[in-house]
Amino acid sequence: MKRLIASGLMFGNLVEVSSPALVERYNRALKHLTGKTTALTDFHIDISGYSPEIGDELDDPLYLNPNGANRQFILLTTSQKTAPLLNMKFSTSRGILTQFIEANEAQLFALTARDAVAGELQGSVYEVSTPARLLEMKQVTVEADTIGGHVADAERLTGMISQFREEPGGWQDDVLVARMIELARKTGDVTRVPISLPAMTFRQPNFWTSHFGGIYVFQDTRFPGLISTLPRESLGVMPISPVMDLTQRNAIADWLERNGLVEPIVQARGMDAAAVLRQKMDFILVEAAETLGIEIGDARRTELRKIAYRLGDSLPEEFLGLAALLRWVEGAGPWPRISSEHPCYFYTLRGAVGADRDLVNMLLAELAPMDVRQMFITHKELFYAHYSGWSERKRQWVVDFLRREYTVDKQGAREALFGPEPSMDSRERPAPRPARDVGPVAGPWGTASGGRR
Repeated sequence: MKRLIASGLMFGNLVEVSSPALVERYNRALKHLTGKTTALTDFHIDISGYSPEIGDELDDPLYLNPNGANRQFILLTTSQKTAPLLNMKFSTSRGILTQFIEANEAQLFALTARDAVAGELQGSVYEVSTPARLLEMKQVTVEADTIGGHVADAERLTGMISQFREEPGGWQDDVLVARMIELARKTGDVTRVPISLPAMTFRQPNFWTSHFGGIYVFQDTRFPGLISTLPRESLGVMPISPVMDLTQRNAIADWLERNGLVEPIVQARGMDAAAVLRQKMDFILVEAAETLGIEIGDARRTELRKIAYRLGDSLPEEFLGLAALLRWVEGAGPWPRISSEHPCYFYTLRGAVGADRDLVNMLLAELAPMDVRQMFITHKELFYAHYSGWSERKRQWVVDFLRREYTVDKQGAREALFGPEPSMDSRERPAPRPARDVGPVAGPWGTASGGRR
């Protein structure tokens, strides 16, 4: 993993904490939340305040998320909003934290100038002992305050001021006046500079979780469903139907299409489909060479073409299917008849525009695992798991590719592949398609035809 870290592909964009004042504030917050402190004098934190260095020091990568269901957080600065979220247990957590910071940025800027802000993403349940409990986690409430309780004190002071003004003879209540003066020493003049950090609740009907091997939950779609990385039988009885696993390609393809959650990349607006298809084919050739122990050199396209010639009739079906589609895109071949059973099927799709686009692209990364670029962008936990099993030469090639083709323009690359970013609070969903039977020749782009569209 050192290669990834050195290349900025892992632990990138974390916030450095090195000043004694900030370290002291962090320790106060850490003690408040966990009863522990760090001896480190400098470290880095993610959007939630989690530090990989402190995780190593404490030998506890979940020191801010002990039950895996209600993540705690420490804010030292509002600049944390652009940092990644490490050790992610739920796909919605980073978006929720980002929205919370942005909605309260002015207040958080003022509060973090004097103290650390600590809080929790409170789910609907306190533990996830069975897969069925995941279906109860339909919303998350964010509550936070400074370690010194400035927000709570300000609320109390505001109430006392109202009492002082409204009650007859309130100005004669020496006890009330004394308490107001004492609180004002901590909060400042809340009549001129109000302090407010209200609890915020976010809906979470559709999400991915790393619990139980990895599960995708879709409750707010026309046809709800659940997709498990592990065999579906391992989940036991679930209060949702259908329950699918990654081996059920036909069922997943039909379900995605009926809900209008995917679109063919060859029909996606503004996408250079030919360039994307060629790159996916390159990824597949690199994987084939890795499997067969073939030297890939610098793995430029000319070198990969030689590997394709060498493989001949041993070329992977994923490669052949994408090659047929590329010929159609370039006007050099007929419309390919590709069913959901074809190994290349999920390589031809991307998440449709809507609130669940990124979640669907995470799922597609699982179903099309040789597309290492999509996996890195949409599902880093899965990418790091695969990376640990690759040879040194493939690791180096992937790192070089991502540095060359992705990190130089991350936003541009994401938009080119997946379209513009959806609104974080948008619940707009694409119109679902009518149900159909899953057949062996069901094409991914509607009814297969022999001509171009």
